[in-house]
Amino acid sequence: MTAKTATNMVAKTEPNDLLHGPLIGKVFAFVIPLMITNLLQTFYSAADMIVVGLSNVSGAIGAIGTTSAMIALIVNVFSGFAVGSSVVVARYIGEGNKEKTQSAVHTALLTGLVSGLFCMLLGLVISRPVLALLGDEGHILDLATLYTKIYFAGVPFLALTNFLISIFRAKGDTKTPLYVLSSTGILNVGLNLLFVLSFGMSVEGVAIATAISNLASAAILLYILSRDDSWCRFSFKKLAFDRRTLKDIIYNGLPAGVQGALFSLSNMIIQSSIIGLNNAICPGGSDIIDGNAAGASIESFAYTATNSVCQASITFTSQHYGARKYKRIGKVMASCYLVTFIIAEIVSLSILIFRVPLIHCYITAPLAVQTAETRLYNMMIPYCTLAFMEVGSGTLRGLNKSMLSTTVSLVGSCLLRIVWIATAFKANPTLEVVYLSYPISWTVTALCHLVLSLRTRRHYIKEAQLAGITED
Repeated sequence: MTAKTATNMVAKTEPNDLLHGPLIGKVFAFVIPLMITNLLQTFYSAADMIVVGLSNVSGAIGAIGTTSAMIALIVNVFSGFAVGSSVVVARYIGEGNKEKTQSAVHTALLTGLVSGLFCMLLGLVISRPVLALLGDEGHILDLATLYTKIYFAGVPFLALTNFLISIFRAKGDTKTPLYVLSSTGILNVGLNLLFVLSFGMSVEGVAIATAISNLASAAILLYILSRDDSWCRFSFKKLAFDRRTLKDIIYNGLPAGVQGALFSLSNMIIQSSIIGLNNAICPGGSDIIDGNAAGASIESFAYTATNSVCQASITFTSQHYGARKYKRIGKVMASCYLVTFIIAEIVSLSILIFRVPLIHCYITAPLAVQTAETRLYNMMIPYCTLAFMEVGSGTLRGLNKSMLSTTVSLVGSCLLRIVWIATAFKANPTLEVVYLSYPISWTVTALCHLVLSLRTRRHYIKEAQLAGITED
């Protein structure tokens, strides 16, 4: 089957055709609903911290903030497999293979459930000792442990939701997750206010609200997929592991999971350094921890916006790779880099302009506010380099080079940050030096991803030419 035949077949069977026509409009049409969905989710997570601040429990905001890297370390296990599922499903759609697409969908959902249960058990066991190792002490440690244990109890629902979303994205549908997660996010905020303001809870209230909203998201998305009229329709009768498909998901997802986990590990080392500064500068207090947590929460809006383009690059590149439309992948790359640059500049500039009122939504203590501003200045000004790094990583994954993407990211970002903390920060232990490790690692990794993506694409083009494969 030629590339032209396969892609024509997909056009006839799938309503969200990403393989034909101008790309910029298609990328924006894919990214905007996805970005809004993710931004709403980020807003709801930020609402957790803002609402818990209304509980008047000292250190509650900082306690939740200190858990983020540790939670991400474990959650990235199934998040990586969700990325792998998206790659595999999109590739089979691009190939025009209905049977493999259906097998991939059901194998992915079972993988999500199993990995979610594993992460739940792991998180419940290690949360307190890991948080203590990071430097949490006293009531901060108690609050952080309580939050993480309740959070991890709901992780299987979060995992299933992530895999369902990856399936919708793989077939080009970013609107359905938008509608569902918007609704369940409103539920989350409402439950936050109910548990904290009416029932007098603190971190446990927002954790319970998160678990309930994740359960609702998984149930609704699964129901919608069971009524879907595409190749990705879910049926309990077809729910089974397919060995070959599972192998493909693991091959594409394990590197992403390892990458995410080791990113989180490097962030945990950075988090530990920040906690150490806090304990040295304001012993018994949490101003620096609170300020860093507030800054990181605001920064997450920028990351969420640009990461949406990374998801687009994975889906578009995977479908084109499956259809063997390697030349057109160059246009996919150019479109994604342009879109992510525009989004990164708009979002980062907006955050810097409105940084003061945004920070005051979380905290008001002078040292905490100063810490948050320091973080935002160091992160937002060069933020487009992170956006480029994300698109480059997504492109390599779509080109079936997940391990290469992971290796570059680990060396260029994780290892470089760890070395930076062990050398530069040790010589000059300040917040500015800690935060400088991020843009340096983003720039190095982004350049490597770009060069390797271009070389990989050229290699595939030459192989196709030698095999006599033509593109329409």
